[in-house]
Amino acid sequence: MTKQHGGKILAKRLASHGVSRVFSVPGESFLAALDGLYDEDIPNIVCRQEGGAAMMAEAHGKMTGKPGVVFVTRGPGATNASAGLHIAMHDATPLVCFVGQIPLRHRDRGAFQEVDYRAFFGPLVKWVAEVERTDRLAEYIDRAFAIAQSGRPGPVVLALPEDILSAEAEAPAVHIGARATPSVHADALAAFVAELERAERPLIVCGGSQWSEADREEAQSLAERLGAPVAVTFRRQDYIDNDHPNYAGDYGVGMNPALGKRMTAADCILLLGAELNDITTAEYSLLDPANPPVILQIHPEQDRIGRVYPATHAVTATPRAVLPLLLERIDARDADRGAMEARADYEAWQELQPTPGDVQLEQIIGWLRDHARPDTIIANGAGNYAAFLHRYYRFRQFGTQLAPTSGSMGYGLPAAVSAKLQHPDRPVVCLAGDGCLQMTIQELSTARQYGAEIIVIVANNGRYGTIRMHQEKTYPGRVSGTDLFNPDYAALARAYGGTGHTITTNAQFAAAFEQATTGGLHIIELRLDPKMLATTKSL
Repeated sequence: MTKQHGGKILAKRLASHGVSRVFSVPGESFLAALDGLYDEDIPNIVCRQEGGAAMMAEAHGKMTGKPGVVFVTRGPGATNASAGLHIAMHDATPLVCFVGQIPLRHRDRGAFQEVDYRAFFGPLVKWVAEVERTDRLAEYIDRAFAIAQSGRPGPVVLALPEDILSAEAEAPAVHIGARATPSVHADALAAFVAELERAERPLIVCGGSQWSEADREEAQSLAERLGAPVAVTFRRQDYIDNDHPNYAGDYGVGMNPALGKRMTAADCILLLGAELNDITTAEYSLLDPANPPVILQIHPEQDRIGRVYPATHAVTATPRAVLPLLLERIDARDADRGAMEARADYEAWQELQPTPGDVQLEQIIGWLRDHARPDTIIANGAGNYAAFLHRYYRFRQFGTQLAPTSGSMGYGLPAAVSAKLQHPDRPVVCLAGDGCLQMTIQELSTARQYGAEIIVIVANNGRYGTIRMHQEKTYPGRVSGTDLFNPDYAALARAYGGTGHTITTNAQFAAAFEQATTGGLHIIELRLDPKMLATTKSL
């Protein structure tokens, strides 16, 4: 066999795993990997900060179901990337992060930018390892990809010592191991079928990260047959067509109170990849752990089943493995078992509630709901502004929502860039608050460099709206640390070679958005009343 340096072995292994794109901020600690990528047909999207790079890779994993890949350098590069890795862990997104490391021969000497990555990343990711032999590099990469995708997916970190990566070894043959396909014996679902058919007030809740268009169609068919309402968990709203007559809304932050009551009243809850956690249950207030309803849980990770609320019946599997079997065994029923009432509650919740100012975010989201293309991808981070999106928008196609269930600010812009690179033919919108956008605003440069023609809508109220809302509720009249200075976003768009729009009345938005859909980088700044978000306590 011909000997190759570790960087070339690594790049070839990525190609064998079908990696179509990597994200990075270059560093001298992994020059050999950059050299390896030079020979492979794998685009390297060079970002402006490692947090943004990791978020782009995480968004790639969300969209494709395959591990996003990010390269970062040692020390500060690795610690910057931890923001994106936390999102991947919380959101169960497959991701592989390669971290440059000091030369192995200098380990434990406190060398420049030395970090013990096993200790640092251990609680944050599914698995972390450091490669100590060049001839085992391919083995570690294969294991990293397997772990990132197994069970409940998540992030994996591989530290690459500089001297190990640049050393030569014989390139191993490519034998990528098969992944086990989740399966369930039909007999294991007999109790599920009996409970669902017996229930008077059933509720279906969809969530988790392993979902597909087929799952969506089958979950909707199951809801129709049962006459049951179907809801989704926080920021998984595109898992069900929001126009479907059985769709009842989302169990997320600022949920519809009527939907919360429906969970409390349910006598049987079917969890399709979902978990009953603090967000889903409004801080564990909707269900009594000592007296829960019948809970039927389908989840790919055994230790996620029945964590707080004991499952009556459970299987360790993905929704994909179970839904066809349930549909084979459950006959359509004429009786409505709560779906119509739940739908009416949802539509009433979507009625636009007026807020102060000449630009009203509910009106903007309402316009997007009624006019944006169904395949438009909406990416957002965290902030009070996002509650308007959750409440008033309708996601009609699977794969159109990119948002962190971890509640991470700054996610929207990097995710939008990643989405546009993956789907250049579809409209991609980043919706961000002024505080949220400025955490990763430098990735506008990445967007321009790689031709990601995204639309950025900035909800500018001059403050950290969510924190201000809680601050004024808890410590009224004692404002501290929540006011923001903002740039001229229209001028900033022009500085990046894009087009800026400043919206001071609701009527101006439609023309700006229509122009933005014709191509190019566009920033649409919404000049909001400073009181608008901070006083919207129902959201």
